[in-house]
Amino acid sequence: MTEKTLSYLALGDSYTIGEGVAEPERYPNQLVKRLNESGKGQWENPLIIAKTGWTVDELEEGIANSTLIKAPYDLVTLLIGVNNQYRGREVEVYKTEFEQMLLKAIGFAGNLPDHVVVLSIPDWGITAFAEEKGVDQNKVALEIDAYNQAKKEVCDQYGVYFIDITQEYRAIGNQPEMLVEDLLHPSGKIYALWAEKLFEKVSKTQFR
Repeated sequence: MTEKTLSYLALGDSYTIGEGVAEPERYPNQLVKRLNESGKGQWENPLIIAKTGWTVDELEEGIANSTLIKAPYDLVTLLIGVNNQYRGREVEVYKTEFEQMLLKAIGFAGNLPDHVVVLSIPDWGITAFAEEKGVDQNKVALEIDAYNQAKKEVCDQYGVYFIDITQEYRAIGNQPEMLVEDLLHPSGKIYALWAEKLFEKVSKTQFR
């Protein structure tokens, strides 16, 4: 009997589409490569619905306008919110919008919350780009923390696994080799770390 090919939908913004890196370096692509090489099922290429600059409502619109989504998916990942924070939107508004987006993600995963994984928002305030712009890094850090706390609370409410990538990113994200040319977005080396965290979770998930 031929083994079922598993499907993966990645929802997000610049961090998911991999602004400034080649397609194989995006974390969804690195995750699929890692899963296939490890024998943890046979995975098809990820469908990525993400665009640099997207807020939650813009991701919602992007999903609505996509003709490529063919649910259900065996795995759905969600990383969204940095642009809501960047534009100065209230965390409570974000929390409400994120909850609706998470419910949509769960629906795309066949209403299986354990097949959805959410990643925390990286702190862009630590980057060379932010330093050059004279950004108040403490303010950004506090706001990112508040956003991530809101995200985690929603994930806990619905039984969705939440991965913290923020703390590690703060420690290493501004190293030259961890940044792409714009000095703002992560390099493939950062995405490899995120893919490994995802792999640790996904490789333990039972797929029907």
